[in-house]
Amino acid sequence: MSNRPKDRFELYLDEMIKKVQECQQNREHKSCSSCKLYIDCELRDEYVKAVYNSMSKGDTGGFEF
Repeated sequence: MSNRPKDRFELYLDEMIKKVQECQQNREHKSCSSCKLYIDCELRDEYVKAVYNSMSKGDTGGFEF
């Protein structure tokens, strides 16, 4: 693991991971996919955006996995 400081995208992703995990624990789910709010969940949408932004560093356009 690198000793470089995390950028703002990585820091936000860390924050979103904690929020999603807390939500899953509160609802007693192991995964978001077992939640009835899965499709319309704003928290999950923000998490997905945070993952994308941490990988693309905020650049827009196509993204390849």
